[in-house]
Amino acid sequence: MTDPYVKLAQKEGYRARAAYKLKEIDEALGLIRPGQLVVDLGSAPGAWSQYLRRRFAPEGAASGSLQGVIVALDILPMDPVEDVLFIQGDFREDAVAEQLRGVLGGRKADLVVSDMSPNLSGIASADAARIAHLVELAVHFSLEHLQPQGALVCKVFHGSGYSQLVKLFKDSFRVAKPLKPKASRDRSSETFLVGIGPRQAELSGSLE
Repeated sequence: MTDPYVKLAQKEGYRARAAYKLKEIDEALGLIRPGQLVVDLGSAPGAWSQYLRRRFAPEGAASGSLQGVIVALDILPMDPVEDVLFIQGDFREDAVAEQLRGVLGGRKADLVVSDMSPNLSGIASADAARIAHLVELAVHFSLEHLQPQGALVCKVFHGSGYSQLVKLFKDSFRVAKPLKPKASRDRSSETFLVGIGPRQAELSGSLE
């Protein structure tokens, strides 16, 4: 096994190398602080939730003394992460979105992170549409549920439709930044878009 991030994940107890992608983005932009409310979309197997939990427990806090709230959601099952509230379901279904709203209880999130990716078919046009749909869902959710200074970190892929997604972020947030962490494999078209400061009032109905 030659991948240094896989080795590091095993050594540090992360379920996937993806934890280091979020770590790099966090270190570059300072997005994650103890005391926040964070929603982790597409959370399985749970590496991002693990990273968030560690950031919220600077002293290695015992269970129950976490500084912050983490709500994770995925269509796939996820083994529990201590102190993380997990909802299993399809984010596109009204009942699941409603359950998530109920958990938030009207509170606004400080950060939404989305590592969601669709099952890819290998047909470029179909895959681009599926990817765009998930990104649009994450943006729409963020516009509805983020604090005015809140941020969205969202996985996207370079290729057909990428420029439209960058435009969506620029239209939806006061600040939009593309980032490709070193932990993303070189050959992968994966990259991340970060939006800070949602323009809720201006865009409230535009993605319906």
